[in-house]
Amino acid sequence: MGETADDWPDRATYAWVGKQLAPGERIESVRRLRGGWTSWMRRLDISGPQGGRSLVLRSFVKPFYVRHAPGLLTREADVLRLLAGTGVPAPRPVAVDAVGEHCDHPSLLMTLLPGEVRVDDAGAAERAGLLAGQLAAVHRVEVTDRTRPRDYEAWTAPDRVRVPEDTGRPLLWRRAIEVIRREPPAYEPCFLHRDFHPGNVLFTGRGEGLTGREEGLAGRGEEPGAGTRIGGVVDWVETSWGPADLDIAHCSTALALLHGVPAGMDFAERYAGAGGRPVASGADHLYWRLLDALAHAPDAEKVATPWRELGRADLTPGVLTERLENYVECLLDRFG
Repeated sequence: MGETADDWPDRATYAWVGKQLAPGERIESVRRLRGGWTSWMRRLDISGPQGGRSLVLRSFVKPFYVRHAPGLLTREADVLRLLAGTGVPAPRPVAVDAVGEHCDHPSLLMTLLPGEVRVDDAGAAERAGLLAGQLAAVHRVEVTDRTRPRDYEAWTAPDRVRVPEDTGRPLLWRRAIEVIRREPPAYEPCFLHRDFHPGNVLFTGRGEGLTGREEGLAGRGEEPGAGTRIGGVVDWVETSWGPADLDIAHCSTALALLHGVPAGMDFAERYAGAGGRPVASGADHLYWRLLDALAHAPDAEKVATPWRELGRADLTPGVLTERLENYVECLLDRFG
């Protein structure tokens, strides 16, 4: 993706970034990164006396996220500091301007991680196994009363579900909505990423399915011939305290939409096989899976937009609606 004048930060943001650099360092180039939805992501390549390095600048520009930026960006910076000693491959925070006091938009400056977002069908099964193992590791992060993140928030409710207007299966949707019309099941809480899915995980190596693009939230430095590995996990603004089932559900829905229903149905088993935490069973597990799936109705357009930017033009609203309906039906058949 070529550099354009619009990629460069505005004057105030440029000056703020400059103050965070070491003496003698300067910004050599800037590149907008694809694969995000909530914010502008820019890669900043830095030169200096000690050599080159790269940083990532996240800036909230959409009105909703600008309003909530103080909480979101402060939380993300705190979480990144917490993760620094855990082995979870997350960026390191460099500086944060959560209210836009110094920048034109609320911004977080952080280190660049190696890898790229990969959303092709080729190699999807291999990557799903890696995702499961990484999510199990996230759930093992230990916190104290001081560092524990906020309690999770549900992203939909029975009366807020948007049923596809042209659905041929209205009874399916009614049945699914009734499943979440109850109090949440009891659960043993743990540390959650809360937005864990293929679009927020960077892969390195030359395993099956590598596209060669660096258009996601990507770095460089892959070793030729190396197998596929996870280089980093990004986007920690929604980090929460809650049931492991909810993170499993969110990644499962994304996999079903991205690669087909079987990919979504298999993920919980992959997570268990990777040594993940015990999860709910039966109706309780179904509650968490549908609480997430129904939040994507009617057509999952929001999550698909960055996927299409990364080459998945096949993920039309019609395809996504059909996959979501089929996924909901499979969940009801298996766990209902």
